[in-house]
Amino acid sequence: MKILKNLGVLVALGYTGCVQLPQFDPDLACTIPTQTEAEALAVMQARSVALTHTPFVAGNKVVLLENGPATYSAMLAAMAAATNRIDMESYEFDGDVAEKFANLMIAKQTQGVQVHLVYDDYGTNAPAGLFDRLRKGGVQVVKYNPLDPAQMKTLDINRRDHRKLLVIDGEIAFTGGVNVAQVYENHHASYQQDKTPGTLPWRDTDVEVSGPVVSIFDQLFVQTWAQQKGPPLQPTAPDAAIAGTSVLQALDGSPVDSHPAIYRTLLVAMAAAHSSIHLTTGFFAPPPDMIEALECAARRGVDVRIIVPAISNSDTTITAGRSHYDDLLKAGVHVYERHGVVLHAKTAVIDGQWSVVGSSNLDWRSVVFNNEIDAIVMGPDFGGLMEAMFTKDLAASREITLAAWKHRGVAERLNEFRSRLVESLL
Repeated sequence: MKILKNLGVLVALGYTGCVQLPQFDPDLACTIPTQTEAEALAVMQARSVALTHTPFVAGNKVVLLENGPATYSAMLAAMAAATNRIDMESYEFDGDVAEKFANLMIAKQTQGVQVHLVYDDYGTNAPAGLFDRLRKGGVQVVKYNPLDPAQMKTLDINRRDHRKLLVIDGEIAFTGGVNVAQVYENHHASYQQDKTPGTLPWRDTDVEVSGPVVSIFDQLFVQTWAQQKGPPLQPTAPDAAIAGTSVLQALDGSPVDSHPAIYRTLLVAMAAAHSSIHLTTGFFAPPPDMIEALECAARRGVDVRIIVPAISNSDTTITAGRSHYDDLLKAGVHVYERHGVVLHAKTAVIDGQWSVVGSSNLDWRSVVFNNEIDAIVMGPDFGGLMEAMFTKDLAASREITLAAWKHRGVAERLNEFRSRLVESLL
């Protein structure tokens, strides 16, 4: 399998000349003028619906989950209480934590609960025996875009399922950046003593959602299941029960229609922002339109702050992102590198009221290739929680100043140049 994955990376390089963003969309202007933040939020909401053909749904409850252990605890509790169906989609499904999930899945299947799992063949390094055991236990398992030539569903190996989604009984959904992976169980180590991503704790974010919008999240799971030729599966019956006061949109980042809905929606929100754009991302290798949107917002006086990893499992992605710092800093964008952890969260909060938690990074791969999923949450209550979380990450980060950045060495600049050449495939 490792040989096939390495081969996949080499083959992927052959696609370099084919990688391109969709044609310019006049809706994605650098600035969308509005008089008030309330008007700006209304524009963001209306344009998002127009671009994605997906409604905002009221009557939901949202719980913000910081880090993997908190997410796993909530997930496992919800799965244990399932009475009808469990649908899970994960880029990674490996390590001791995957064994824990697998054991519970088999136990629930034995109790008569239908359990379905989609995992990505590139992202997951678990032994085949784990999935054999799941299948023998009655769990239906689908491998997304297999790397085995005999099983391939498309020759484009860049198409990966980067989603993290769990739906329980059509009533509770979890989504965000948290994979089912052992890295979240890492013990804390100081940045000064240990700089390896394999031993540092991973910092991530998920949300637990209950209410009528959950049926849309489950529809997106069934859509992926069907695309990957899984056994016939119907979406769960919509649950119209009001669970709370939050208004949400379940955003599909499927690559099949060549319309990167998550990306375009975020660009619109940046263009309409009045006071602040606060972004956290695990991988920062932004396409040109996103760079322009960030710089444009900063120049018109919006407080634009981005927190990116100081340490990652992809050094090339870090240096590719750093190749953009100079232009961003000159435009007034504030860039911070998070230390002491491997930052993997993918979140945004705009004007303190437009919040995004999901699987999509600020990079080409999330825009062009990956199957992604995000939740947009409207309102100042949840926005306040997001801002508080952002502030905590900010306190553990180091700001990159333009004055200091100009003094970096020649070797760093050469690495940035080389990484920029392949950033569309990272």
